[in-house]
Amino acid sequence: MSQTALITGATAGIGYELARLFAGDGYELVLVARDAARLERVAAEMQSLSHAAVRVIPADLSQPQAPWFLFEQVRAADCLVNNAGFGLCGPFASNDLRQELDMIQVNVTSLVHLTKLFLPGMLERRAGRVLNVASTAAFQPGPLMAIYYASKAFVLSFTEAIAEELRGTGVTVTTLCPGPTATEFQKRARIENTRLVRDKLLGMMSARQAAEAGYRGMMRGQVLVVPGVMNRVGVESVRLAPRALVRRLTRKLQET
Repeated sequence: MSQTALITGATAGIGYELARLFAGDGYELVLVARDAARLERVAAEMQSLSHAAVRVIPADLSQPQAPWFLFEQVRAADCLVNNAGFGLCGPFASNDLRQELDMIQVNVTSLVHLTKLFLPGMLERRAGRVLNVASTAAFQPGPLMAIYYASKAFVLSFTEAIAEELRGTGVTVTTLCPGPTATEFQKRARIENTRLVRDKLLGMMSARQAAEAGYRGMMRGQVLVVPGVMNRVGVESVRLAPRALVRRLTRKLQET
């Protein structure tokens, strides 16, 4: 009997590559994104990789009712991938408030809401996997991307906490924390000309590489996945360095 994977933000970047990996392993897919036409194109491609069913649900996770809508449509999933998310660069005082509140809704609130809705069914079956996509941004404050960094810190802390709560239940929760990754994220977040991206100071991983690391880690039941040697070194360095220094260096990376 086929298992089902629900993937948000499935039409591009890491979400798209995760969909390909699930399709390759024969999972039935439920693909979620805002762009209905793009979803249909991706679904057709995924269908060519697998004989399992592929379903699309256009939904905007910046809308508070979207998680309920998805749950009512699907009701149960063997794997839940909370990948949808976006960033915004600029000083907090002058950034657009609506965009920042939408970011919190997508990156944090919808992720929590979907996990809350699908987790009870997994616990009842004593089987299931949740993959929450965070970032190496989760490990430090992010001047000039304050809300984005804070949202990913929430995802990391939340995932680690409930992973411990669920230990021994048959349900695992994994957080994927990729570093800079070549996706559409940079353009939407307006960080294409920052030192971090422009000068490739920490390298640039492909979406496929990040997705493969997250997929393997989820299947093994790992709680935390940080793909790439340089990213892991960076995470450990942040933990050891003085916080004031971390703040200043992070700001330098986000400046143009």
